[in-house]
Amino acid sequence: FYFFISMERREKGLEMRKWVLSGILATEETYLSHLEALLLPMKPLKAAATTSQPVLTVAQIETIFFKVPELYEIHKEFYDGLLPRVQQWSHHQRVGDLFQKLASQLGVYRAFVDNYELAVETAEKCCQANTQFAEISEVRKRVKRTVKVTRSTLVLHDLLKHTPISHPDHPLLQDALRISQNFLSSINEETTSRRQTFKKGENRQLLKDSFMVELVEGARKLRHVFLFTDLLLCAKLKKQIGGKNQQYDCKWYIPLSEMTFQGPEEAEPLTIPQVPDEELDAMKVKISHLRSEIQREKRANKGSKVIDRLRKKLSEQESLLLLTSPSIPLRFYNKNGKVMMLSILNYLLQCDLKLKYTVSPQGFKTVSLTSMELQMLTSSCIKLQTVHHIPLSINKEEDESSGLYGFLNVIIHSASGLKQSLNLYCTLEVDSFGFFSNKAKTRVYRYTSEPKWNEEFEIELEGSQTLRLLCYEKSYNKTKQNKEDGDGTDRIMGKGQILLDPQTLQGKDWQRTVIPMNGIKLSMKFTSREFSLKRMPSEKPMGVFGVKISTVTKRERSKVPYIVRQCLEEIERRGMEEVGIYRVSGVATDIQALKTAFDTNNKDVSVMMSEMDVNAIAGTLKLYFRELPEPLFTDELYPNFAGGITLSDSVAKESCMLNLLLSLPEPNLVTFLFLLDHLKRVAEKESINKMSLHNLATVFGPTLLRPAEKDSKIPANPTQPISMGDSWSLEVMAQVQVLLYFLQLETIPTPDSKRQSILFSTEV
Repeated sequence: FYFFISMERREKGLEMRKWVLSGILATEETYLSHLEALLLPMKPLKAAATTSQPVLTVAQIETIFFKVPELYEIHKEFYDGLLPRVQQWSHHQRVGDLFQKLASQLGVYRAFVDNYELAVETAEKCCQANTQFAEISEVRKRVKRTVKVTRSTLVLHDLLKHTPISHPDHPLLQDALRISQNFLSSINEETTSRRQTFKKGENRQLLKDSFMVELVEGARKLRHVFLFTDLLLCAKLKKQIGGKNQQYDCKWYIPLSEMTFQGPEEAEPLTIPQVPDEELDAMKVKISHLRSEIQREKRANKGSKVIDRLRKKLSEQESLLLLTSPSIPLRFYNKNGKVMMLSILNYLLQCDLKLKYTVSPQGFKTVSLTSMELQMLTSSCIKLQTVHHIPLSINKEEDESSGLYGFLNVIIHSASGLKQSLNLYCTLEVDSFGFFSNKAKTRVYRYTSEPKWNEEFEIELEGSQTLRLLCYEKSYNKTKQNKEDGDGTDRIMGKGQILLDPQTLQGKDWQRTVIPMNGIKLSMKFTSREFSLKRMPSEKPMGVFGVKISTVTKRERSKVPYIVRQCLEEIERRGMEEVGIYRVSGVATDIQALKTAFDTNNKDVSVMMSEMDVNAIAGTLKLYFRELPEPLFTDELYPNFAGGITLSDSVAKESCMLNLLLSLPEPNLVTFLFLLDHLKRVAEKESINKMSLHNLATVFGPTLLRPAEKDSKIPANPTQPISMGDSWSLEVMAQVQVLLYFLQLETIPTPDSKRQSILFSTEV
């Protein structure tokens, strides 16, 4: 009797399994329909992003639809596997493998949920400009709600309750339940977007992760570094073999409690082996060629094999550039005095590390991980990582913007919310070819909690996508000043960044924004390269800017314009050791004031210069050459210079280049030789000012050689963002190479008549 009752209960339990699974199928159908509704506009939006009138930027599309396609594929595969098994139901039917696989992919939910608030915020902003996005925003909210419903209705408890222990599904369902419970407990306990791991009841949070380059016995190695609240972990991504999931191999970790940036005094100074700038430029030229070739093949509708081969070459060149370009050192020591020397790809990680350390250097708990704990932490990095791809073109969408080319005017207005009065200044950085460089620096605002800089800078963009702002407290303790590290002794107070969105910046008006870092207020205005670099004759014939150099020298009865002599004299007096001289922008209002003073022949211009930041004087000199109606190397001779630099025979090249140089009009030649001698003296201080001959050629090459482009047409919308034109990129690099050639010549043999025409010494 009891046997038959037991059998009857068993039969009912197995029948209940079918009803539970039927409910799951119904829930999955609803969830998939919501995902399909969300994915429906994605393809046309991506297609529109490649046109001249995109509805959304690629970045906005990626944010709104982040991980949605992956979620759809996961649940479609689960549904397609479960449906036929339920339709062909028997008491021996197995479904545990489907639930186990679904549970193993829960990491995708974590990325989706962590990005959710940003995705909805982005969609809602788009709604304000276009009402059709209201539906997308609402669907996305339903998707998140359904994620929770789906997790709760994957009633593994009920399935286990009605699955006999002897059934093959039982251990698989138990495993799926364990994974799901661990995931749900972690995802529901997170109150911020920071990822968390747990160790013995203590809370460990991931602050930031980034790809970096580590120096290992002089060799550069690509690493993925994870900064947690209590330790720094350096890992290497293992190669995927046989379709296995990504895995990390821990190279080392160091507790923050044992980390110091001050090494032992007896430690030998370590240097970073540098790749010559010429080699880096050659890589960039190859990258530009390959990008251009890929675009031509796409337009010609060539086969995918040809494009795949070119993309592979592009990936190789970009990977090489990725390893060889970084040069910003981050040196730190553990308790044994061992130095970990990294060359930074992402400077913000260094900022986070130093900011955290300087704010609370005594607040770290001692950490010691067992081999098992270290293995678990390293394994968790796959799910915790926020930076998923190395910054290569192959990892970007095909229609993704290659950045802005032109000039970005930035006004740094003020900051607020500081708890104490400090000596504060800000620096601005922009990226080019994936790497960031410092472009501007404000004055130090003395002893205040609410600095009001109100300084404007003009920054040249070379395929830039991001603007970074770093805020420092100025250190006036000269005994600790380390010239090698520049501002390394100044304390980082905060940092933030802004994506340079072409859609936002394409208007003529200033765009005001606030960085949520001490409430720093900025205004930006972008002018495309095609418009901003157009050489235009001055409407003030008696001025200096925009007037032919021969006209100015004749009027002044000099061989070199007064403005050039004055600027170079002041820079040689107090700017030769300024870090980034000529590369770092000066305050735009100061530059405009000097421009007006020179144009109106103001007698007090020398007094004004003595009171101004030296970067403003350097900026005034660059602006003068940039606004010449004809370049210093002349429109007529420019094509010959560009051709001569490509000659492979060194003797023929020297003969060609020198003959061309001596063919310049006398005021142009004498002014160039005067400037050339000065730039060589600047480069002699490279160990201090960080300006090599190549850096100087990069700054001045396009300024001195860029043709007037009389035949070029200004676009109807002059502020329309210009994406990276490969022909333009290659032309700029040729201009750099021409100037670099003359800078590298020890002497330039010129006829005595030319040399004697310089009526004043070039030794300022």
